[in-house]
Amino acid sequence: MPKKNKKIALIEDEEVLIGLLQRKLIKEGYDVFLARDGEEGLKMLREEKPDLVLLDIVMPKMGGFEVMEEMQKDEELKKIPIVIISNSGQPVELDRAKQLGVKDWLIKTEFDPQEVINKVIKQIGK
Repeated sequence: MPKKNKKIALIEDEEVLIGLLQRKLIKEGYDVFLARDGEEGLKMLREEKPDLVLLDIVMPKMGGFEVMEEMQKDEELKKIPIVIISNSGQPVELDRAKQLGVKDWLIKTEFDPQEVINKVIKQIGK
């Protein structure tokens, strides 16, 4: 039986970034599930049970912190590692994110797609 690809949930609302990350992750052999706001993202997480979440903080309808808070209330979802992709890296936000189970953090303006892959591999392997 062929090896199943690991599933990545990408919850992000910037189209350019979505395209970039989606292509790179698929090329690396991951299955990518996409949501463009927090509400849609939570629904997808419950349905797909991904191996890892790439999560934006500022999004329509429901932001990243609200998504993380909801994930913490769910026994299944709170086990999923989260990597934040955000424009902001304020220490107060980083502290709050860590309390909510975030494993890693990338600043949008400072990363390249390979760095995302490296962080994904570090958390869940290939």
